[in-house]
Amino acid sequence: MLGYFALRAIPGVEAVTGGTYARTVVVDGVPGVIEVDRAGDDRLALRARLASERPVDVAPRVRRIFGLDADLDAAGEALGGDPVIGPLLAARPGLRVPGAWDGFEIGVRAIVGQQVTVPGASTLAGRLVERHGIRLASPAPPGLTHAFPAPATLAEGDLDGIGLTRARAGAIRAFAQAVTEDRVRLDRSVPLDELVDSIAGLPGLGPWTAHYVALRLGEPDAFPASDLGLRRALAIGGSRAALPSARELAARAASWRPWRALAAVHLWSSGPAGARPA
Repeated sequence: MLGYFALRAIPGVEAVTGGTYARTVVVDGVPGVIEVDRAGDDRLALRARLASERPVDVAPRVRRIFGLDADLDAAGEALGGDPVIGPLLAARPGLRVPGAWDGFEIGVRAIVGQQVTVPGASTLAGRLVERHGIRLASPAPPGLTHAFPAPATLAEGDLDGIGLTRARAGAIRAFAQAVTEDRVRLDRSVPLDELVDSIAGLPGLGPWTAHYVALRLGEPDAFPASDLGLRRALAIGGSRAALPSARELAARAASWRPWRALAAVHLWSSGPAGARPA
């Protein structure tokens, strides 16, 4: 999990140092910082520096980041006998789906990462944050300088000159506007199909982005079937001579429901790091 977050850390917003995951957050409109460490074999330690004027419980969102509420026993019972996913579960017991503090941030990161390398996506996201993010006023852990910008900021923000194509910049603005207007709801208050349709219907976006965002938000059945890394992993794990199409992968994944997100993470983890999503 830490390796996944370290590779995709947005400069200024996230940092993985040793065994600690640290990031900036916004609570009650005020930026702050959280740090998470292992506190034993079965628990994590959370430290939060927040300037909220009222009591705030950030633990549920931190639990989502690390997938702590996933029912791995139930998923294991459902997937353990599958000839492709079963051996992967046995090889990596306890693997969880990487989550997110904020769905909007993940959506923007997914858009930025289209057709670029993972380090390239981090660089572009860092430039976007440096221009439009909320600067921290108080001392923070090394590497943390800004909180990720709000949807309303990016809906009208200047995205020229940071390395984004015109299409990517337009997709970010469209996504930000849809979130601002509540046409895309990222609070797990709508069914998976409705969330996917609301994102995939925006200019420059599609089912892959929609399912990836849903997966990182904790939707257990999200599954970006068009993902090239998943298709390659299935070709290897399923001993296929040819790369399966997105439709073939979706058909094969039907038997993994309602745990397709976990199946996807196991498939990604079984393949080369470069085949995993940005």
